[in-house]
Amino acid sequence: MMAQKLWEKSTPVDRSVERFTVGKDRDMDLYLAKHDVLGSMAHVRMLESIGLLTREERQPLLAALKDIHAQAEQGAFVIEEGVEDVHSQVEWMLTQQLGEVGKKIHSGRSRNDQVMLDLKLFTRAQIQEVVGLVSELFDVLMAQSDRYREALMPGYTHLQIAMPSSFGLWFGAFAESLTDDLLPMQAAYAICNRNPLGSAAGYGSSFPLNRTMTTELLGFDTLNYNVVYAQMGRGKMERTVACALAGIAATLSRLAMDVCLFNSQNFGFVKLPDRFTTGSSIMPHKKNPDVFELTRAKCNKIQGLPQQITLIAHNLPSGYFRDMQIIKEVYLPSFDELKDCLRMVTQMMHEIEINEHILDDAKYALLFSVEEVNRRVLAGVPFREAYRQVGMEIEAGVFSANPVIHHTHEGSIGNLCNDPIRRLKQERLDAFPFERVNRAEKKLLELA
Repeated sequence: MMAQKLWEKSTPVDRSVERFTVGKDRDMDLYLAKHDVLGSMAHVRMLESIGLLTREERQPLLAALKDIHAQAEQGAFVIEEGVEDVHSQVEWMLTQQLGEVGKKIHSGRSRNDQVMLDLKLFTRAQIQEVVGLVSELFDVLMAQSDRYREALMPGYTHLQIAMPSSFGLWFGAFAESLTDDLLPMQAAYAICNRNPLGSAAGYGSSFPLNRTMTTELLGFDTLNYNVVYAQMGRGKMERTVACALAGIAATLSRLAMDVCLFNSQNFGFVKLPDRFTTGSSIMPHKKNPDVFELTRAKCNKIQGLPQQITLIAHNLPSGYFRDMQIIKEVYLPSFDELKDCLRMVTQMMHEIEINEHILDDAKYALLFSVEEVNRRVLAGVPFREAYRQVGMEIEAGVFSANPVIHHTHEGSIGNLCNDPIRRLKQERLDAFPFERVNRAEKKLLELA
């Protein structure tokens, strides 16, 4: 017997309409399966507390839901042919196993607040994974910064050699960038970690729902109080999170671009292990940095995600609209793409080889022109005059570079401030309430 749609009455929907409206939703909903079950477990406990379920009904429901959650975690959960979405599949499985009691779990809910809840539970779990991977990449970058703090390299402006830099600075710059990327992610997590359950179709319910109870059971910071705003949050939450993902992607994309440049023979600053490169079908000498090229492309794609979500939800009035379904298609897979990039870049940056003798090449001698200007200023020559003198020597071809540098201020070659940057990262991590949320979810499953 095929499961009936939750909204279907006596007139069956046209097959072409069904195909068009369901679209990729069944595939996308597999991302949400275990989170949908977790939300249902909290809802069941709340329904019992207000008298819409008995204790005798609650226990088998929670046990069955716990089994479905385990299936979802193991990748064994499927949405059967003819079933519209994850919500319908879970309810269908409960009804098949428990009979009429399975039909009671939808009391006080709509698919609207169900999917919002699922998206929030999914998103906060994904944010925790992303933040963990960002932390791992940060640690590798900082270890390399410490290791190569003495290895000088050219600094560029306009792709012209400018002033001395170092690999200590280069690695550390991307590490500190990631600490700032965690700040928008904190804001995104805070917006995500509010409970929409109980807003139903966007206008609440005549049942005496205890929304505070489900908020606590699911580990949310607070609930989305206003039920209309809870519905309006669909799309807004995804866009806000997408902006935070885009910030991390921008850091990775720039790092990838640097490596692609620095790995080329014209630069020769870094070398990737051979097993991390690919070859050419025609040129036997090629060792291409494909991982970083694909990272650059994938991360640039992720940077476009906020605009995609904005355009899908653009100019929609308050209330629910089916347009929101399309957001899932671009939003849900983006986490896996970013996580893959983070893992690959972390591995590559751990094993990248550094050329520690770049500045032995005479073509980089002009990097030290500013150092010479500053030496003359310290000897009493006014800055503008010292600048003119060195510039004239360069024009005449008589400038003699002194490669000895002595930078001491905070954040410079000689004072990387890596310890304060590490403390900053830890402060950012400590601001996420991951442990409290994980405890709440674990407890909810244990209560079943």
